[in-house]
Amino acid sequence: MPSAGVVDIPIVEKEAQGQQQHHKMTLSPSYRMDDGKMVKVRRSRNAQVAVTQYQVLSSTLSSALVELQPITGIKHQLRVHLSFGLDCPILGDHKYSDWNRLAPQKLSVGTLKKLGLEQSKARYIPLHLHARQLILPALGSGKEELNLVCKLPRFFVHSLHRLRLEMPNEDQNENNEAKCLGAQ
Repeated sequence: MPSAGVVDIPIVEKEAQGQQQHHKMTLSPSYRMDDGKMVKVRRSRNAQVAVTQYQVLSSTLSSALVELQPITGIKHQLRVHLSFGLDCPILGDHKYSDWNRLAPQKLSVGTLKKLGLEQSKARYIPLHLHARQLILPALGSGKEELNLVCKLPRFFVHSLHRLRLEMPNEDQNENNEAKCLGAQ
C-alpha cells in the first residue's frame, strides 16, 4: 500500500557482513523517525539520488505484478527500491531479498505451493524483472523516437499464471515511458 507511488530514496553501495563478505547497493535515506518525528540526517557523500515510480497492476495476498518506471538510473535501483524501500523483493532476486545473506530467496509456504516448488529448489527461480518497453528519444531533427517493446519470457508468464496474477491488456497501458515489470 498504496497501489501506486514514488520511491525517492538515495542509494549507496556498502559492504554487507555475513558468512561471505560482499557488496550490495542499499538505501541511504535523508530522513529517519525519532520518537515519532521525522529528523533529517546527514547525507552520505557516496549516496546517489534514486527515484522510481511504481504501480501495482495485479495482486493477491502474497504476490503482486508491479510496473516500474525508473526516473534515475542507479545500479540495481529497481531491485533495491522494491526490496528495501517497499519490503517486497522481486521473485528470484537472491541478492537483494535479504541484506545479510547471499542465499536463495526465502519464499512463503503459500508462494512455494503456488509455484509447485520446495524451498530447497528456490535457488533455481530466475529473476522476474523484465524491461517490457524502452523508448529512445529522437537523435536529430526530423527523426522519430524509437519505441522498443519486448514480450515477457515464458518463465515469467508461467509464474504469473501459477501465482494467479493477470497481465493487463496492452490497450490499458498507453503510457509512453520506459517501463519494467517485477513480480514478487
